[in-house]
Amino acid sequence: MPAITISGLTKSYGDVQAVRGIDLAVDEGEVFALLGPNGAGKTTTVEILEGHRSRTSGEVSVLGEDPASAGREFRERIGVVLQSSGMDKELTVRESVELYAAMFPRRNPIERIIEIVGLEEKADARIKTLSGGQRRRVDLALGIVGKPELLFLDEPTTGFDPSARRKSWDLIDRLRSLGTTILLTTHYMDEAQHLADRVAVMSDGLIVAEGTPDTLGSRSDDEAIVSFRLAPGAPTGLPAPFSAMPGPSFEVSVEDPTRVLYALTSWATTKGVSLEGLTVSKPTLEDVYLELTGDGRNE
Repeated sequence: MPAITISGLTKSYGDVQAVRGIDLAVDEGEVFALLGPNGAGKTTTVEILEGHRSRTSGEVSVLGEDPASAGREFRERIGVVLQSSGMDKELTVRESVELYAAMFPRRNPIERIIEIVGLEEKADARIKTLSGGQRRRVDLALGIVGKPELLFLDEPTTGFDPSARRKSWDLIDRLRSLGTTILLTTHYMDEAQHLADRVAVMSDGLIVAEGTPDTLGSRSDDEAIVSFRLAPGAPTGLPAPFSAMPGPSFEVSVEDPTRVLYALTSWATTKGVSLEGLTVSKPTLEDVYLELTGDGRNE
């Protein structure tokens, strides 16, 4: 059974439809990233899955239960890490984890949790003395202290410097290795590319694409962007698809890069021409995301 299944989910606020009929499934043990601009409906969707917001219509199953009617036992099986927490900054790291652990009938050992999030040396430090990245690690510790089968992570690395983000990615990879199912929301495309097994893009209350980070949008595995420059005075007669371009810089998306490169390099060798800066690259997840959502909408 998938950890999450959604069928025909809608949520309306008066005349405004925040979620307009989406279908989705998240398998057990995978990291699934939900992407989209502000106002796309992803936060509303996640809050419905957590049981914190009611839906207008549709079917939702989370760990085999309807979160709208599930009780305490269901909530003990999930972990939620919000963008900001209300933890007491006068408590130490260990005291915070102990406090939250007391709320769960089953729990990970306190020292084990602190070790997993990499705060062993800060276990007895007060929260108020920690850096932003270290506080975020405390948030993660509190989210997993109850041995959740499913963890919701809302923008887990917003505001982090590159080093802190990489350390958080290592932590999430570690949670994946423990078998935890993770639903992640993020605005960072490189984060989704690195962490997610699959991704879905929401725009205007709809899921507009779903797949692995490399195949999002059902793009061909062979599609690539070929770019290069020719020196002034270079011979004419470039092969297609470059023949119709004015130059001296060329960039084109092709579905068969092997064939195109063979024709291009054969022409350059015959003519004695240097293809300056020749590169072949695939569209990135960010390229696809921007194509699907445009500039998005502000909340």
